[in-house]
Amino acid sequence: MDLLTRVLFTLLGLFIILNWGLLMTAIMRKLTARVGKRVGIRWYQPWINLVKLYSNRNSISHGVMFQLGPVFRLLGGVGLVMFMPLIYGSELFTNFSFAGDLVIILYIKFFGMLGMALGAGEGGHPYSAIGVSRGLSQVTTVELPFTLAVIALAVQYNTLSITEIVAAQQGGILNWTLFTNPVATAAALLSMLGIFMHSPFDLHKAPNEIPIGPPTEYHSSYLGILRTNAAILHVIEAVLFMNLFFGGATSWPMLIVKTFLIYFISVFVGVVFPRFRIEQSVRWFLQVPLILGIVAIILIL
Repeated sequence: MDLLTRVLFTLLGLFIILNWGLLMTAIMRKLTARVGKRVGIRWYQPWINLVKLYSNRNSISHGVMFQLGPVFRLLGGVGLVMFMPLIYGSELFTNFSFAGDLVIILYIKFFGMLGMALGAGEGGHPYSAIGVSRGLSQVTTVELPFTLAVIALAVQYNTLSITEIVAAQQGGILNWTLFTNPVATAAALLSMLGIFMHSPFDLHKAPNEIPIGPPTEYHSSYLGILRTNAAILHVIEAVLFMNLFFGGATSWPMLIVKTFLIYFISVFVGVVFPRFRIEQSVRWFLQVPLILGIVAIILIL
């Protein structure tokens, strides 16, 4: 397949993921509202919000890094899509995946968060440093058990290619990593709660504590970029877990169903449990998920 065709279908995949992420955001907010006996937002509200945000301009700037923070954050989400194989068996939607794509995806996952931290640090808000330290502390502890689970998978399947990992899980549901390596799967799924950053792990915004965070610091088109990235990340991170632990997807309907169910896990936990304090969150990730990650490594060696 020539480069132009690959670029066009990568952009098409990005377009589908963005719109599915916006729709899934509306569905999840609707479900959360129903739990609280509220009506919730309209299903098309995320699109209206994006149009309104991108139509506004901001004349206030705290520096170049403040402006680049949302851009770096969006590049992290777009970068994941570019190197993530979406549909197994479809050459059109393998994007720019290659033999060691799992390694670069782990790097890109952290890139957006670091860019956002640099941007927030230049915002000038007295509580910005608190939000940055909370977010980076939690992300660091989340990445430890998740990385151990990924290493266990790399040893198990003897590859760092996501496509080859998905290929090894074909042939039936019992071939999924969920069943062939349940310990690594458990470590990754518990880490996933922190990766999606829903309650009780939404420490970087602390919505019930102090009125700060990206929705306050960034507005107009800056906030539009962050909302766009959030819609992309919700889906593409669920695609990553789907590929590594749940057999991947051989069609778009299968991808939609699996990513919805994976993302719903974090939303369900967020509805049931209140928000942790930072020391509770860090301690939790360094106990159960980290121990499971270590056990997964020991069992696979």
